[in-house]
Amino acid sequence: MPSDAEIAAVFRQESGRIVATLIRMTGDWDLAEECVQDAFARALERWPRDGVPHRPGAWLTTTARNLALDRLRRSAVEAAKLREAAELREFSERDGESGDSGISDDLLRLIFTCCHPALALEARVALTLRTVAGLSTAEIARAFLVPEPTMAKRLVRAKQKIRNAGIPYRVPPGHLLPERLGGVLGVLYLLFSEGYAATAGADLVRQGLCAEAIRLAGTLADLMPDEPEVRGLRALMLLHDARRAARLDDAGDLILLEDQDRGSWDADRVAEGTRLLDTALRRGRPGPYQVQAAIAACHATAASAGETDWAQIALLYGRLVMMIPSPVVELNRAVAVAMADGPAAGLALVEHLAGAGALASYHLLPATRAHLLRRLDRTDEAAAAYREALALAPTDVERRYLTRRLAETQGDERVRK
Repeated sequence: MPSDAEIAAVFRQESGRIVATLIRMTGDWDLAEECVQDAFARALERWPRDGVPHRPGAWLTTTARNLALDRLRRSAVEAAKLREAAELREFSERDGESGDSGISDDLLRLIFTCCHPALALEARVALTLRTVAGLSTAEIARAFLVPEPTMAKRLVRAKQKIRNAGIPYRVPPGHLLPERLGGVLGVLYLLFSEGYAATAGADLVRQGLCAEAIRLAGTLADLMPDEPEVRGLRALMLLHDARRAARLDDAGDLILLEDQDRGSWDADRVAEGTRLLDTALRRGRPGPYQVQAAIAACHATAASAGETDWAQIALLYGRLVMMIPSPVVELNRAVAVAMADGPAAGLALVEHLAGAGALASYHLLPATRAHLLRRLDRTDEAAAAYREALALAPTDVERRYLTRRLAETQGDERVRK
């Protein structure tokens, strides 16, 4: 008998695809989201009694589609809406259980719609995380560091703008692709990142989101074969995803990169990622995703943690900072500098970032500071920094990791005394 948590996991994996399909069928964002939520409610009611269907995604799609049809039948709308409802009948049961290719096309249409240049960048990202990744409004609000009611209003306004401006639900023609590319690449990477390191909850990794983002990046590469940044992004995803199996131990706890079993990394994904990166770099138009993929390749191709070329990684982060002047990139550069030139050099950069205040609520800033302070035997300060990071950490996995590090630091202090 499936638990509510197991059913919720299926829903998280499938909801973005089903919403995309229903938006194509109905043209109504709110109706699509409501019917998918209602289908999930029915699953919670029936699956514990009847068992999980052989193809749960198909069951949810068919149920949500039928709910949409019923609502359109009952609504007092003009003939145009009724004709839309009639068209839903044309989708056979096989269509409802269609393979990944058809649903992926719908998902790509949805991403391009969310990333229309008429929408503000923040609205594009938030709307995609809501509809494609299935994040709750509260989770998105935390990611943007704004109150939940504020984010709810932004999402409503974004959907209204799509409806009122008549923004088409489609992959745009070739000559319009470049103006959308930056937003789409950013959203795909955020989609992957949410799967690779969730912003909140019990699970650090959401494998379905990672796989979806990688596949959609491949589809985008087919659409735009001459864009090196598309290949760079897919290379970056593959190189990160190659390490996925080694990131958590059997208890679900976090394993740092230097402690991971490199023999469990996916060699095929590493090879494909480095091949895509080489192909992209040969175009002679390096961009931020290619630089990040080059950093990931330095890690993925090092035979051991001790053989990692940290000096090269620090140089690459320096170049990335010029492309993306972001405090998060600066923090990553500080880590690389600490590994290449020593913890004191890295700590100076971290202290500068802390003083600037841009990462005040970002748990990895005090976590990084704590790690460097511990390496310098400043254990009291390190323990305080670990407590600060622990208070900010968004996932159970990261909180457990920081709790262990804090206990070790306090043990170091007792030994020193």
